[in-house]
Amino acid sequence: MTYRGRFAPSPTGHLHFGSLVAAVGSWLCARHAGGQWLLRMEDIDPPREVAGAAASILAALPAFGLDADAAPLFQSQRIAAYDEAFERLRAADRVFPCWCSRNDLAGADGMHRDGHCVARARQDRPPAWRLRVPDIEVTFDDGLLGPQRENLRESVGDFVIRRIEGFYSYQLACVVDDAFQGITEVVRGSDLLDSTARQIWLQRCLGMPTPGYLHLPLVLDAEGYKLSKSDQAHPVDPAAPLPALRQALAFLSVPVPAVRMNVPDLLAHALTNFDPALLPQCSGHSVA
Repeated sequence: MTYRGRFAPSPTGHLHFGSLVAAVGSWLCARHAGGQWLLRMEDIDPPREVAGAAASILAALPAFGLDADAAPLFQSQRIAAYDEAFERLRAADRVFPCWCSRNDLAGADGMHRDGHCVARARQDRPPAWRLRVPDIEVTFDDGLLGPQRENLRESVGDFVIRRIEGFYSYQLACVVDDAFQGITEVVRGSDLLDSTARQIWLQRCLGMPTPGYLHLPLVLDAEGYKLSKSDQAHPVDPAAPLPALRQALAFLSVPVPAVRMNVPDLLAHALTNFDPALLPQCSGHSVA
């Protein structure tokens, strides 16, 4: 099977250094395996989106030498596929409507378990829809962090896959689109490590394949916060890509030559010296 990786940003801002690290890491893994690298714009949460951010991200990536092997997939154009997956789950009694609020669930540590709702059905607003989660332990081997296990009932409970507003959750859309794009390995930031067990369970419920997973270290600011949540998350400059690209490679422990190179030569050198087994496992401070 041909390796297929992907970079799937959300258009909540311009491309910043933390996102560049994730893009470069996923690109290196795909090219190292002799496979394809795809793009997906996860634009299904309109309240969080920044106008023009999707176009800005897609325009910036080629300046860093990160050219995809196919046209980008936009989740906003995939609603019919999510509708179909949702109906399959509903026909199999895998999902149920829920009017429980965070306050309603506060006494249960904020978790909804065993399909038992605290709040009654309401006529004044639509429900969210949750996936039934059994008492099951999901295990997988992360390509960088090694064996992982999570009991979904204890850690997350019945989780939302369609929100009150009608928007589909990241978990459902991600699973449907990874299968649609034929992704064989998901390379992404370690902030999404705790989503993996939920996505594997959804894959099983929908009869979809489970790709491999590799979670990269996060770029943190000087205070230890994820860079995307920080005031230091300034956009990288596509007009002068080399400084940020060199820093991203160094962050990923890829040897960076002292001599000045153009972008294609720098990426070629990085690929020659790249070994996924040598990627760092711990988050570090931003060097941007």
